Amino acid sequence: MSATTPTRSDDPRVLLVFTNLPDHASATALAAALVEARLVACANVLAPCTSVYRWQGVIETASEVPVLMKTTRARYPELEAAIRARHPYELPEIVAVPVEHGLPAYLDWVAVETGG
Repeated sequence: MSATTPTRSDDPRVLLVFTNLPDHASATALAAALVEARLVACANVLAPCTSVYRWQGVIETASEVPVLMKTTRARYPELEAAIRARHPYELPEIVAVPVEHGLPAYLDWVAVETGG
């Protein structure tokens, strides 16, 4: 393996993607649709949180439900499009970060489940 080829335990092909939705029902529906479409291997719907942000010049506070998703770089463009198509917000938060380290078998599972 060359110095530029990542090992499985630090495989940048896997991404952790997150978004927030306004309620548990919409978060669960999105998670299920994305897993069914094999755009993500797994989605975690978390407990509601309080978000504070500036939107159109006004500071807002809202209860939101975070969703964490595991996918691959190859599936990201389709995943982003699917989230945007189903998301109720005008400008949804969609953030992806590379997974630099992880259990090799788990990272392989993410790749297999998303068609990688």
